[in-house]
Amino acid sequence: MNRTLIWQLAIRYLRGKRSANAVPILSRISMVAIAVSSAAMIIIFSVFNGLESMVKELYKGFYPEIRVTVVRGKFFPADSARLAAIRVISGVQAVSACIEDNAMVIDESNKGQNVIVVKGIDKNYFAVNDVKKYIVHGADSVSMGHPYTAIVGLHIINELGLDFNYPFSKMDLYYPNPTTTNPEADPASAYQQLSLHPAGIFKIENEFDSRYVLAPLPLVQQLFHAEGKYSSIEIKADPSSVEAIKKQLQQLFGTDYRVESRYEQNKTMYMAMHTEKWAIYAILVLVLFIAEFNMVGALAMLVIEKRKDIAILKAMGAQPAAIRSIFMLEGTLWSFVGGLGGILLGIAICLVQIQFKLVPMQGDFLASSFPVEIQTADLLLVMATILVVGVLAAWYPAMRATKAVDPSLKAT
Repeated sequence: MNRTLIWQLAIRYLRGKRSANAVPILSRISMVAIAVSSAAMIIIFSVFNGLESMVKELYKGFYPEIRVTVVRGKFFPADSARLAAIRVISGVQAVSACIEDNAMVIDESNKGQNVIVVKGIDKNYFAVNDVKKYIVHGADSVSMGHPYTAIVGLHIINELGLDFNYPFSKMDLYYPNPTTTNPEADPASAYQQLSLHPAGIFKIENEFDSRYVLAPLPLVQQLFHAEGKYSSIEIKADPSSVEAIKKQLQQLFGTDYRVESRYEQNKTMYMAMHTEKWAIYAILVLVLFIAEFNMVGALAMLVIEKRKDIAILKAMGAQPAAIRSIFMLEGTLWSFVGGLGGILLGIAICLVQIQFKLVPMQGDFLASSFPVEIQTADLLLVMATILVVGVLAAWYPAMRATKAVDPSLKAT
């Protein structure tokens, strides 16, 4: 029995005849169920892709392409020769030396206080990190002129009731003084103090907006009693050269230093996002299996209905393998048609969301609506999953088709 005849019979059964028979109705229902499942996969995958891309973009504000930190301790010295050696590495685009640590912040009225992260930045910081585009009010740089200025997260501004428009509004930073051996005897010397005017406000995401204050590097070094020291060297690099640059930096700094890519700096977050996506995929595959049960029932009824056809094919010399192929192909076609329709439906819904932003995002996010990003790999994965599940679902009815041939059955 040639393949052309197998295809012709499978397509004929796919179309179904217009009668009161339940098989065509059940086949359409099974294809609709598969379409809904595949559309759900595409939509959820695309939303996850959009959220992942949005989070990665937000994290570029405070996580550089490459960061060098010390393995033990907080701060380390870095001479100008070593910084110059980093700049000449092929693929390095910009280098910034920073220092950061926790400090206590109190506003000028002493009504609000909080523990925040003070980050001292140099003039190259905004060339390495993408904070500047998230500055929503005020200045986009820090100054060591009087008054000393800082760029502060929006949440901190609101918590402390600071006003960037008022030049005398200030925030007082306090950091433990490591040179004080007996703070009870001299409480005034227990903390180092730095007063800053919040000249700029950035809004990224609450994790950053409620934690970070960006201030001039020399002032923060004085606050931490760490003149000439840094907590990190941050590097902007060509993404295609990150691994090669990391190896050169590790050789330059040695084993006492940690050299990390942006992914390694946030490995837990990235792993969690990927795990969530594949967990959702596993759940949707189970839903797809349930949808395929409709197809199993419809194919089983089709086998019963086509017993006479099977007997004729058997009489014509068709082998059991050829009969199985007809019904396996039939199940695969049902899955393919339903899956393709669902994928097209999912793509259409995603494109509508991208164009018209109909579903808003709740919470304090820069995005007003759910971000959606359609990826070709997801489309191929969903279609492959549907076909594999379809073949598995069609296997049992196809096997029953060969057993349904009764040698005593006479075709009329």
